[in-house]
Amino acid sequence: MSAPAPRPGSDRYRLFWRWHLYAGLFVAPFLLVLAVTGAIYLFNDELNDAFYPHLRFTPAPWTARVPLGDMIDVAHAAVPDATPTRIDLPADHRRAAQVHLEQADGASRIAYVDPGNGTVLGVLAPARTVVGIADRLHGSLMLGTFGRYVMELTACWTVLLIVSGLYLGWPRERGWRVAIPDVRARGRRLWTSLHRATGLWVALLVLFLVATGLPWAVFWGDWIRGGAELVGEGYPAVYRRYAAPQAPRVGDAFNDVPWTLQRAPMPAANATSAHHDHGASAPRTGARHWTTAGLERAIAHIRAAGTDDELRVFLPSEARGALMAYTYPARPQDQVTYHFDRDGALLVSTGFDDYGVVAQAIELGVQLHMGNYFGRLNQLVMLAACIGVVVLVVTGTTMWWRRRPPGRIGAPASTTRIPTRALLALLLISAVVLPLLAASLLVVLAFDRWVRPHIATFRWLR
Repeated sequence: MSAPAPRPGSDRYRLFWRWHLYAGLFVAPFLLVLAVTGAIYLFNDELNDAFYPHLRFTPAPWTARVPLGDMIDVAHAAVPDATPTRIDLPADHRRAAQVHLEQADGASRIAYVDPGNGTVLGVLAPARTVVGIADRLHGSLMLGTFGRYVMELTACWTVLLIVSGLYLGWPRERGWRVAIPDVRARGRRLWTSLHRATGLWVALLVLFLVATGLPWAVFWGDWIRGGAELVGEGYPAVYRRYAAPQAPRVGDAFNDVPWTLQRAPMPAANATSAHHDHGASAPRTGARHWTTAGLERAIAHIRAAGTDDELRVFLPSEARGALMAYTYPARPQDQVTYHFDRDGALLVSTGFDDYGVVAQAIELGVQLHMGNYFGRLNQLVMLAACIGVVVLVVTGTTMWWRRRPPGRIGAPASTTRIPTRALLALLLISAVVLPLLAASLLVVLAFDRWVRPHIATFRWLR
């Protein structure tokens, strides 16, 4: 968030330095939250296994399993005030099945069931776990939609922070020796060296994390998803047969589905009924719109297709709804999604090859972002980026705090001549790639240029 002294007469350098400071001061606390919670979520399975081994593992490996319907029934009996919405069937015969239930107030519970004998091992409130808290902080600061917009703005301004930081810290006189911290330095020189070297090492990784995280954002996610669907590069074409003005979307009916399918029309047990449904999605009630025999027939079809991966099976919430099941392998190329009617007859089957090019790229990015694609190596690389962000926030904040004048933030003085071409290029690029950044940048630029200098209340912002 700080940099070496601006070069005399370099309006562009001073402009980049000023905006690097502004961006850094805004995003620093939120970046710290993203880095710490992201590092936790990278190891979500490992942490949950360590904290709840008595729930996630069965007392003994199981061979034959009881029917899914029986597992759902015993889980429902353990949480009678909730409605079963999903069951996760593990591939590892040492692990428990997870039955997800939703209470009337929207709170979720997970009942862990031994597939071998159908006994409930225990019930957990995922939102109260370390991983669950980290997940909610990472996405929305636990502030709902407002928090999601804050985190999206943070991601957008992080791009500006990195681009300006690379311009300011790019190796010049000393060459790439600056990429190695000078541990012999003291005071401000040490902090500057640590900040600069860390930034050079992790900048591209952090940009990658921003780019692969934005598809889940409120504004940018809908923007890129809508664009992909407009040009036919989003969800598979087979879903279009269920399209109708009031047809519910897959993401409305079920949580935690692949990004590509979030806005795909929800397949209906009777395709024509999609055109006569006047609600976005029916509320969940105690009524059961699936059968145990249908569930078993659906699972048998999936296993006959040759997959032994973990399955997530979603239960329909209304009579016209369909069962949905999908495999969740580490690599999205092996991802397959199925929809069945209540009797287990196949309605739709799609895989990665059916996704559009944009959707494929985003699904790949999501798995890399979450540390799944290359296993442990992927986790460690993403962890290095998270640690790098923490180092940048700490060193940048320390540098700024030490050099700021009393009662001011210590931003470089505004230039009398704005480097118009550089500013216009920045605005045009951000308007196309990150519209939210462009809009907020214009607001802050107008404030900095025409409001702050003329109102005494804001003069500390110098």
